[in-house]
Amino acid sequence: MEAKFDVELVKDVKFYYPPPEVKEKSWIKDYSVAYQEFLADPEAFWEKMAQELDWVRKWDRVRVWDYPYAKWFVGARLNITHNCLDRHVMNHRRNKVALIWRGEEDEERVYTYRKLYREVMRFANGLKKLGIGKGDRVCIYMPMVPEQVIAMLACARIGAVHSVVFGGFGVTALNTRIVDADAKLVITADITVRRGKTISLLPIVEEAIVGASSIEKVIVLRRKSPQSELQSGMEVDFNELMEDVENFCEPETMDAEDPLFILYTSGSTGTPKGVVHTCGGYMVGTYYTTKYVFDLKEEDIYWCTADPGWITGHSYVVYGPLAAGGTVVISETTPDYPDPGNFWNIIEDLGITIFYTAPTAIRMFMKMGEKWPNGYDLSSLRIIASVGEPLNPEAFEWYYHVIGKDRCPLVDTWWQTETGMQMITTMIGEPMRPGFAGKGIPGVVADVVNKEGESVAPGKGGFLVIREPWPAMLRTIYKNDDRYRKYWYTIPNVYTTGDLAVKGDKGYIMILGRADDIILVAGHNIGTAEVESALVSHPAVAEAAVIGKPDPLKGNSIKAFVILRVGNTPSDHLTSEIIHHVRMTLGPIAMPSEIEYMEKLPKTRSGKIMRRVLKAKEMGIDPGDISTLEE
Repeated sequence: MEAKFDVELVKDVKFYYPPPEVKEKSWIKDYSVAYQEFLADPEAFWEKMAQELDWVRKWDRVRVWDYPYAKWFVGARLNITHNCLDRHVMNHRRNKVALIWRGEEDEERVYTYRKLYREVMRFANGLKKLGIGKGDRVCIYMPMVPEQVIAMLACARIGAVHSVVFGGFGVTALNTRIVDADAKLVITADITVRRGKTISLLPIVEEAIVGASSIEKVIVLRRKSPQSELQSGMEVDFNELMEDVENFCEPETMDAEDPLFILYTSGSTGTPKGVVHTCGGYMVGTYYTTKYVFDLKEEDIYWCTADPGWITGHSYVVYGPLAAGGTVVISETTPDYPDPGNFWNIIEDLGITIFYTAPTAIRMFMKMGEKWPNGYDLSSLRIIASVGEPLNPEAFEWYYHVIGKDRCPLVDTWWQTETGMQMITTMIGEPMRPGFAGKGIPGVVADVVNKEGESVAPGKGGFLVIREPWPAMLRTIYKNDDRYRKYWYTIPNVYTTGDLAVKGDKGYIMILGRADDIILVAGHNIGTAEVESALVSHPAVAEAAVIGKPDPLKGNSIKAFVILRVGNTPSDHLTSEIIHHVRMTLGPIAMPSEIEYMEKLPKTRSGKIMRRVLKAKEMGIDPGDISTLEE
């Protein structure tokens, strides 16, 4: 992978410079000095960060690195919810607002740290009443409501390992994740609300637990009026579970290396990967990045628009901001309902100071035009940020000028489910370059290399890698350690991210997209194997391959190439039926936007479908070496 790139693309000619006072007031006043401090003594750097948090017992060693396995804060004991709740309740933040929730129709709920603390305690005691304890797996399949955050924190409080599944996934996707985790319990809601309509979740859960023998109970948050009927013996009301329990629940003392959660991310083959994150290192990594990358201050009102069904919601809606004592906004609303001014209305109304959203949303706002944001007062914004996929230069320019008004630093972050925390960005106060995420943050050694692991020269494409372990890194893939080892053995002695990248001549890194069989749709990782499996489960489909196709709004859309079984003929009706089938199986985010019917698919002699040949044909480019093609 040594493709040459347009020299102008990577020549560091265009930069935006934030006002000098931004740097003077930020937590990290000089990136170069902070980075050199980290390089001089990485363990001392991370120890200093860890000392800003509370521990039941301090560590014996900061790090043990036995390639490819790391242990962080060895021997330390803690509970992450003590740092997210108790330590604030014990100081000046007791009555500070922790969480503001916005629903549709301007419905609002506000939780101070004390109120959130009490709700988490009560729900944790409710879980204990159902026999849930340390090490048990709990699946959370909920809309974006405060109870979702409460459920996550309550699991962490008692040492149960949560597996949050995005509420847009369908029956098969949910069932796969429940079965793989051996979950004892599902926490859900009867409905979610989207664009003025209610969407039922409970029937999806009821179907998904058929054949999931590990499930003992389903907890249901009933939002509908009149209330949904519950299946007696199996289903328990969320609020009733919290009645007649104490307001205090002793936090379970966890080892730093005990698992905190499993989060399933699409794999390039077969079932989704259950990425395992642990208590100590993940807490330090998310706390550090929330405070220092976002420059989070006591008076900030912080809004990350991600759903906790994804890693961004775990790290930068729940654990990082609450550990740092922030005021966090969450919303069940969509950017364009009731009109395309919805997000700007929330920013004006709540005085949001830090806004973290996805390039997909930014491109949608661009399409709607400047009149929408220009109709609102966005002067409260101090920092704007991006996550989920590469932020293309046009979207950067629009976001920086129209939303940031040329005065807000734009923090474009690169990281993954597996990394647990932000890894590459342009730190507050540093020059910003459209199209380039930036450099490794202090604490992270990022590089762009060839297949042998050698750094490539500026202007040459290569594989994005991380050269040193970091605290919030995944520890394994649940029940499949071989898949974990692949991250470190694909290119020897480095963590291979699966992304292609190119470096500018000042060291700034531009992320180009995935190198493997994963499609980034609207910031969500969609595994080609999962979509192809859903397609082939339709009775008319014999074989299928899918690719990502550049899309001006979503980054990529999914195109499917399908071979039909004998006796079926292509038609618009059949296409609609197959797309609907994928929607019902995996959920709307995995739906192909188009289907092309084929007589045969390009394959290697060993039978592997060569998706890059399909992609090259689709894009009108040279497919490269096709000597392994069957014919």
